[in-house]
Amino acid sequence: MQSNLKQFILPLIIVATAFAAVFVLSSKLEHMRPSLPNGYQDSDLVLEGKRLKGYVMGAEGLLADWYWILSLQYIGGKIVESSQETINLDDLTSLTPWLLYPYLDNATDLDPKFSAAYSYGAAVLPAIDPQKAIDLMAKGIRNNPENWRLYQYLGYIYWRQKKYQAAADTYEAGSKISGAPPFMRQMVASMKSKGGDRETARLMYQQMFSEAEDEQSKRNAQLRLYEIDSLEERDAVNRILLDFKQHSGRCPAAFADIFPELRSVTLPAGKEFQIDRSNDIVDPTGIPYVLDKKKCEMVLDPESKIPKSIS
Repeated sequence: MQSNLKQFILPLIIVATAFAAVFVLSSKLEHMRPSLPNGYQDSDLVLEGKRLKGYVMGAEGLLADWYWILSLQYIGGKIVESSQETINLDDLTSLTPWLLYPYLDNATDLDPKFSAAYSYGAAVLPAIDPQKAIDLMAKGIRNNPENWRLYQYLGYIYWRQKKYQAAADTYEAGSKISGAPPFMRQMVASMKSKGGDRETARLMYQQMFSEAEDEQSKRNAQLRLYEIDSLEERDAVNRILLDFKQHSGRCPAAFADIFPELRSVTLPAGKEFQIDRSNDIVDPTGIPYVLDKKKCEMVLDPESKIPKSIS
């Protein structure tokens, strides 16, 4: 009995002592660890999961999901940690998000048909590295030649770069795929005739909003639509301000002076001006407009804090 007890207790004491030693040693090493330069954590992936393809007993899809979730959390974390008041949707390089492409590359290597990963890459990567965004979409098309949405994503990236002919060619190729919607053919004509206008941009982002496969991509498209609405509102008001100045020889003292004219304005897409509780004109996100009397133009209130764009 005593012999059996000793055989049980002795290993238990050894294991407990080992765990205690590991805890103490880990804590000491943590305190002794040298500080790392900014951006070091973005130098490479800890594990290149795509190398595990074929060795994880059919769990590639699960591992691909993990990398995709990491990519979502990665950008979200970058935005939360940023000290910037606003995030420029057109240029995210100030966030140093260099691991986004490797994460999405891993996800789509492990699962070449992972449409949500391609969709997210198309929405965010162009503001980080347009060529990587093109590479990811080209990879998707090679692996999924029957998926017209990948042609839509690639066409969008070319459009963002103002490469309208390349965008038109891409949309045309996608429009020939079985099941492709009329939108694809419509974009071919738009790219060739009016690739840079707001009407085309609105159609583009409305389509992306309706088909977004994750909340960040959906919110990104929605903010783009708000931006277009705001530009249309400012153009409409500034035309009225210019007319007022030409007829009276001065800029209005306040927006109230042109309210009668504003009531007759018809905004694109059936939109209407928004008025807040303070009776101020506000943009679609609730940011007030103010009158710049030097330029006699309506502008966004510079004192208002615009929320971080894709948090």
